[in-house]
Amino acid sequence: MKLSPLTIGGLQRALADGWRVANATRGISIGYALVFTLGGLAIMGGLLAQGWTPFIIAAAGAFMLIGPVVLAGFFGIARAREANEPVGPASIVSGFAQASPALWALALVCALLFMIFVTDAAILYAYMVGATPVWLDNLLPANANVMSFVRWAGVSGLVVALLLYGIAAFSVPLLCERRAGLVEAVVLSVRVVFSNFFPAIFWAFFLSTVTIGSVLLLPLLPLTLPWLAYASRAVYRQVLPRT
Repeated sequence: MKLSPLTIGGLQRALADGWRVANATRGISIGYALVFTLGGLAIMGGLLAQGWTPFIIAAAGAFMLIGPVVLAGFFGIARAREANEPVGPASIVSGFAQASPALWALALVCALLFMIFVTDAAILYAYMVGATPVWLDNLLPANANVMSFVRWAGVSGLVVALLLYGIAAFSVPLLCERRAGLVEAVVLSVRVVFSNFFPAIFWAFFLSTVTIGSVLLLPLLPLTLPWLAYASRAVYRQVLPRT
């Protein structure tokens, strides 16, 4: 499979292309993203009710560990648009149905890494913050224990996220389009990331910053999630073009 170089200019074009697709499929794309937005709202509401406000930051970062799997639905929407077919809920279902069964094996890996991070963050929270509730109006200025938790949970999350990014960034699109098996897709993904290290890391930083920021400012997520999903598809098409 031919690998093309990834450039900053290419990332800019991908963002523009992603915005066009998101705008052209606004209704169904926002509707699909709302599913995850409502899930995030329920989780954040539960954490706030328990007085675990600092843990919301870790929960926002944890979304990055399960986010890659939701791409299949967005791929289905984009595929239907390219084929001039009606775009609707059936397109989302088709995206998952047409993906390789190996995508679910990769989803299990994402889930495992998610559980590892959440467990680690919970242990850090219990050790550094303890059982004393931290309510939203007490969060700022944060005390030293809360800042220590955020710092060390961030370090833990960064390690797990980089590992998952290398594995899943390009393997998920390959599996969504059935262009490779699980092992080949993962190997190609790692090759792409390391052969285009600086642009790939910049893209990872951009994705994580916008996504985590959107989770914390939840009304933004239905707008940014489709945009980033279609932009990621455009990046994948640039680096691993169909011949």
